[in-house]
Amino acid sequence: MRIALLAHIRHPVAPPFTGGMEAHSWHLAEGLVARGHDVVLFAAGDSDPRFAINAVVPEHHERRFPGLEHRGDPGLRAYVDDGYAAACDRIAAGEFDVLHNNSLSRLPLERQRTAWIPTVTSLHVPPYDALRGFVHASPAPGHWITVTSQAQLRTWWPASAPPEVSVLHNGVDPTAWPFQDRGDGSAAWCGRLAAIKGAHHAIAAARRAGIPLTLYGPIEEPDYWVARIAPQLGGPIRYGGHLDGRTLAAEIGRASVFLFTPCWDEPFGLVAIEAMACGLPVAGFDSGAAREVVGEAGHLAPAGDAAALAQAIGAALAIPRIIPQARVLRLFTRDRWLDRCEGLYAQACAGAAPDAHVG
Repeated sequence: MRIALLAHIRHPVAPPFTGGMEAHSWHLAEGLVARGHDVVLFAAGDSDPRFAINAVVPEHHERRFPGLEHRGDPGLRAYVDDGYAAACDRIAAGEFDVLHNNSLSRLPLERQRTAWIPTVTSLHVPPYDALRGFVHASPAPGHWITVTSQAQLRTWWPASAPPEVSVLHNGVDPTAWPFQDRGDGSAAWCGRLAAIKGAHHAIAAARRAGIPLTLYGPIEEPDYWVARIAPQLGGPIRYGGHLDGRTLAAEIGRASVFLFTPCWDEPFGLVAIEAMACGLPVAGFDSGAAREVVGEAGHLAPAGDAAALAQAIGAALAIPRIIPQARVLRLFTRDRWLDRCEGLYAQACAGAAPDAHVG
C-alpha cells in the first residue's frame, strides 16, 4: 500500500525520542517500510532522514516556539495550522491508498479534508477542547478512529463509542528491549522531565523505599528540573541522561523495578511496556490506563501518594521478571500492533466498520 503517515510536529520524529508520540510515529514508519509498504512520513523537516520525509514545517515547532514561552502564541498557531493545511492538500493530491493521522491537529479531522481518502486517526491524548468537537462530529465515510486503551476510550466517549472507533494498543519490538533475567536492586524511571510526568514522586518514593533510582529522559521543563529534580540528585538518586534506544534499553534492563508516575490520566504508557519487555515489574500510580497496561506485572498506588508508591515498590520487587516480559509478548508486541494497523487500513479502504476487538 502507499501510505501517508501524518505525525505530531512539536518534536522531530527521530531518536533519541523526546516522547511517546515521536517514538510511535518512528516505529510505525519503520515497521510498515519493513513490511514492504510505500510510506511517506509527513512530519517536521528535521525528522529522521532514513524515511521519505514530506515536511509539514521546516523544523519542529518546539525549536522555533519553545512551549513554556509561546503557549497560546498566535505565531505558533499559524505556524502549525499553515503547515498542516498545506500537508493535507499534498496528501490529497498524492494518490495515497490510506492516511494514518497521528497528529494533534484538527485539520485532518475536518470533513472536507478527509472525504477524499480512507483515513485512520489515532488519538494519543485525552479529550481537550481544541480537538473534542472535531472528533465527536460524524467523520467522513472511510474515516476510522483509534484510541490507545479502554481507559482512554471511556474519557472520549463516557456512554458508548460510535462504531468507527476501536482500541489499538501500542506495541514494542521485544528484540529492541531485550529481557534480562536479573536486576541490580535499583529502580529506573524514564520520561520527559516535566511536572506532568512526576519524576519528583519517583524520587520521594525511592527514598522512602530505600532503593537507588536512576532517571532517564530529556529535560523538558528547565524550571521544574532546577526546582524539583536537580537538588535531589546525589548518592542513590542519579540522572542517567537522554539516551539512544539501544543504550537506554541496556540501562533500564539492569534495574529491578520500573517507576511509572504520571500526574495526569496517561492514555497508555509506552515507557512501562518497554521496561516490562526487559523484565522489570512496575510500581506506579493507578491512573489513566496504568491498570490496563501493567496488569499482573506490577503494583499500583493512588496517584500522587509517594508513601503508597514506596510500598508498591516492595511488592513489585517480589514479582518474577518473566511475568512482565510474558505480558508484553502476549499483548503488546510491535508485530501485533502492526498487524492491527494493516487490518484497519484494509477496512478503511473497503469502507467496512473496524473490528470490535481490542488489540
